[in-house]
Amino acid sequence: MNVLLVFAHPEPRSLNGALKDFSVRRLERAGHVVQVSDLYAMKWKAALDADDNTAPLLGSRFNPSADSKRAYENGTQSADIEREQSKLRWADAVILQFPLWWFTMPAILKGWVDRVYAYGFAYGVGEHSDSHWGDRYGEGSMAGKRAMLVVTTGGWASHYGSRGINGPIDDILFPIQHGVLFYPGFDVLPPHVIHRTSKVTEASFGEVCESLGKRLDALWTTPPLRFRRQNAGDYLIPELTLREELAPGKSGFAVHTEST
Repeated sequence: MNVLLVFAHPEPRSLNGALKDFSVRRLERAGHVVQVSDLYAMKWKAALDADDNTAPLLGSRFNPSADSKRAYENGTQSADIEREQSKLRWADAVILQFPLWWFTMPAILKGWVDRVYAYGFAYGVGEHSDSHWGDRYGEGSMAGKRAMLVVTTGGWASHYGSRGINGPIDDILFPIQHGVLFYPGFDVLPPHVIHRTSKVTEASFGEVCESLGKRLDALWTTPPLRFRRQNAGDYLIPELTLREELAPGKSGFAVHTEST
């Protein structure tokens, strides 16, 4: 299988850097082909702007969505965007690895999403009708591919528990897992979260790797999160609200999984 690992940490000698190297070795030894997009090493341009279209309309006002659509359709996207899109098409599975900074992904990784997820590539696809509102949330260009987050935190696991001060980790990661990954069609696996990174010692590093290794070994057998598909009947269209008979009396992120 083909695996794309998108890595966002500025220090290659960090714990994250060591885990990235371990993941590549583990996957390759299992017979998989791996590509790594090391965003800091690539000096990835994070800001989406008019320069992402190499043939903009002269004198026109910059419109992020419209310019993205025009560049994608006309083959005038900047070369770095096209390269990352090619990697996504190639991949059977995608791993996003990053430290949790201020309750989300580092800005450079968000910028990768902003620029690579072009209109017509990752969004703005599919028909819009009274029964189908675009190919998204379980459908789309990434359908049939798998995705997983590998996330490190400085806090304790209890800090991210159901009653932890930071909030439940599933809620914190929901915008990434449900929005960035499930939206364009990925089957999203449960995240692999490594807590208390400053307390990982040379002695305990092996345990951290073994835990991660088990998740990598099961990349194609782990059941994905059961997010509700948008066009499968659970949502009213075009309102895109969950039907009242589903998860009655409940609200919030959790109602968008089939287990509620």
